[in-house]
Amino acid sequence: MDIATGPLWAALISPFAEFAFMRRALVATLALALSAAPLGVFLTLRRMSLLGDALSHAVLPGVAIGFMVSGLSLTAMALGGVVAGMLVAGIAGAVSRFTTLKEDASLAAIYLVALALGVTLIAGHGTQLDLLHILFGSALGVDATGLLLVAGVATVSVLALALMYRGLVLETFDPVFLGAHRRGVPAWVWQQGFLMLVVLNLVAGFQTLGTLMAVGLMMLPAVSARLWHDTLPAQLLNASAQAALAGVAGLLLSYHFDTPSGPTIIGCAGALYATSLVLAPGGWLPRWWGTTHRVA
Repeated sequence: MDIATGPLWAALISPFAEFAFMRRALVATLALALSAAPLGVFLTLRRMSLLGDALSHAVLPGVAIGFMVSGLSLTAMALGGVVAGMLVAGIAGAVSRFTTLKEDASLAAIYLVALALGVTLIAGHGTQLDLLHILFGSALGVDATGLLLVAGVATVSVLALALMYRGLVLETFDPVFLGAHRRGVPAWVWQQGFLMLVVLNLVAGFQTLGTLMAVGLMMLPAVSARLWHDTLPAQLLNASAQAALAGVAGLLLSYHFDTPSGPTIIGCAGALYATSLVLAPGGWLPRWWGTTHRVA
């Protein structure tokens, strides 16, 4: 049997070989996996896992305003999302600085208001289909403009993360040392730069995964990677690999079973997370096995 006509080819390769929209979706998803998942690792290490979820909701009013002004213009919605995300992060920081509220509490309150405002704006100026498209995305509908946006953000994000890596590691694990030895660059600069990268990746992901799903590809592989490795470089590589695997599997399942692409990709990332909970060195089975043998 010719491999190009066999069942394995038809299931795994043929969708990407035959259809340009599948190839665009694949490239966009892999680019997001490369840039977003490592940011998720830093979010988990900084105990800011829920921040990504909050910011993914916070970009919605900006996306909605861009939609109101220019319709489904990716450029306008992306620009509005970046401005809204940074504005919400800045307001949350100001509230925590000038009141007794912690930043996580102020961010939680602000992003809920932002989410409600965004949904109201879209629902009032568009159809239910427009709302679903913005909230949940469509990886199979990525066009050339969307692909350029995702690829550009991924390139900038990876390069910026490489340049900021040492400072981010110090600011994450030992901010006191960073403050003592890098007087020229305050700690808040590293944090705001990092938050900007998070917002950019969430905005880049909203077309493929939607504003409500984009954070899934950032956080689920990162949380899973912590169960497999103790070292930061290994966690970064593992998170990107899991995100890429979830993206490819999700696109294929979405194509073959006609399911929404964004939720399917996140479902695959969730399946990898569940597998890690059981089989990873930090998961249930190895810990149970080690405990049983120590007792014996």
